[in-house]
Amino acid sequence: MTELLTDAQISEALQHLPTWRHEGAALVREVEFAGFPQAVQAVTRVAEIAENENHHPDIDIRYTTVTFSLSTHFKGGITGNDTSMAQEIDDVVEQFD
Repeated sequence: MTELLTDAQISEALQHLPTWRHEGAALVREVEFAGFPQAVQAVTRVAEIAENENHHPDIDIRYTTVTFSLSTHFKGGITGNDTSMAQEIDDVVEQFD
């Protein structure tokens, strides 16, 4: 799963990840939470998943807005690991809706 995805493969993956966008060499999603505590709780859950899978997103917290950015850094772009982690992040975010 650590081979770089082609643009066509990324486009196909994004059909199943409609809240994500392809930005440079990464998949990016911004999420607005009800409050700061919820944003931090979601980030904590994502951090636990990322640690278990040894695949860590870049995360930016701005009060109630969290931006997740996924890229397989040692490959220099997007791999299947990133699309899988994007789905897992979506699953976490859904718990806060």
